[in-house]
Amino acid sequence: MSWKEEVEEIHYRRKLAEACGGEEAVAKHHALGKLTVRERISGILDSGSFQEVGKLAGRGKYDKDGKLIGFEPASYVMGIGAIDGRPVAIGGEDYTIRAGTGFGSDRRKGGQGGFIEDLAYEFRVPLINLVDGTGGTVNTAKRKGFSVVPGYGQDGFERSVDLMGVVPVVSAVLGTSAGGPSARAILCHFSVMVRGQSHIFAAGPPVVERNFGVKLTKEELGGAKVAADTAGTIDNVAETEQEAFEMIRRFLSYLPTNVWELPPRVPCSDPPDRAEEALLDIIPRNARQAYNMRRLLGLVVDRDSLFEIQPSFGRAVITTFARLNGHVVGIVANNPMFGGIMDTKAARKQGHFVELCDMFNVPIVFFADIPGFLIGKESEEEAVLREGVRARYIGLQVTVPVFTVLVRRCYGMAGGGVIDRRGLNFKIAWPSAEWGSLPLEGGVRAAYKREIDAAPDPVQKEKELEAELRRLNSPFLTAEGFGIEDLIDPRETRAYLCRFLEACQPRMRTQTGPKPKIGVRP
Repeated sequence: MSWKEEVEEIHYRRKLAEACGGEEAVAKHHALGKLTVRERISGILDSGSFQEVGKLAGRGKYDKDGKLIGFEPASYVMGIGAIDGRPVAIGGEDYTIRAGTGFGSDRRKGGQGGFIEDLAYEFRVPLINLVDGTGGTVNTAKRKGFSVVPGYGQDGFERSVDLMGVVPVVSAVLGTSAGGPSARAILCHFSVMVRGQSHIFAAGPPVVERNFGVKLTKEELGGAKVAADTAGTIDNVAETEQEAFEMIRRFLSYLPTNVWELPPRVPCSDPPDRAEEALLDIIPRNARQAYNMRRLLGLVVDRDSLFEIQPSFGRAVITTFARLNGHVVGIVANNPMFGGIMDTKAARKQGHFVELCDMFNVPIVFFADIPGFLIGKESEEEAVLREGVRARYIGLQVTVPVFTVLVRRCYGMAGGGVIDRRGLNFKIAWPSAEWGSLPLEGGVRAAYKREIDAAPDPVQKEKELEAELRRLNSPFLTAEGFGIEDLIDPRETRAYLCRFLEACQPRMRTQTGPKPKIGVRP
């Protein structure tokens, strides 16, 4: 006896599911410049690697004889696939079906917890969330016959939180996201949105207008300028969905499959001993003059290996993945184009990135040119001290190797945050570097106020004291006292770091696994 009839029905139902919300709904979706969820999945994964799970889930309509006469697929598509040959779990809302809202099953496929999160957790593989859903609505009470407490049902944020400590989680906001889906978009290690197409907020414009009488567009309330540039809610912004997909693939290429592994090393044709002449004069002698830190980094790391996280937020600091002789590193570099100073946003950005690197066994390299904390009334009102100390607290809990390259300034409490005091405390410096409790400009007057004020010529006295202290500030004197582990030719930086990254690999292999979190952040 053959089961051909039933097998044919399986394939028939699969075909119905692939139609998404129907030709008209798909055409409307495409007209907005958006891809369907299956097109998105195909654009991210290696070709032919997607194995969908739960394709037949949905609502069927039957005639009196029990024959299927209509089918609405579940509005979530998910399964397993591969990126660069490595397994991943992936899922996303199908906005063409009831704007991506749930279909009311006892067990969710994904979107708000569900099978796909359990799969990523149990298999220990990265999870990619494609967010394009609007979350809950007030008509839930009408549908159920009673109002529900937030967090009701079998699936909440519990598994989402568990995943953050074991596998890389990526979220792509590809439409308008509010409520629960927006929270899940943030419960990740890397997030990306599409400029002009993606919006994210706690509640949409109608709710804001009803409560505050302020009429805003979706772009004004939760577009890229607000969500990424101003608030840092979303990490990176792409111009197209295809660019967002490429960012996802690149981000995952720097991280291990889970915390029990080391980041993948790739073959490198860039000589580890490459010495760039341009590094000799990239730092101006005038300490007030800016320079291009991104160019400096590009001259040191493997060619074309920089992948910056949150490039438009907290711009006084640069946080970026890179490779050195094929090994993955996380780089935190002060950006002199924006003063290099630690403000509230830069502190938040640095702390988050350092914690990300530590979680996934990525060594950290600081390129320091930091004059200190941003001071002033507004900065204090924004809690610069709390955020700055929190970033330092995070830095003092890392377990991965940390290297510090002092390229110019390193002053005060903020400067101390780029030093690995809990580890090897390994610092190398360029001859352009200077350090101390306070910069001489202004610091001399604070320390010698009485002596300067009592002098016959206070201005001259201040200059004399500055000159004396400047001589003592020579990096050569600090190197003589082994207060700095090495003073190097800037052209040697790449070769120096490559050697030590290779040397620390035995340690890296001994400390994989989840990272315990002790204490309460300030």
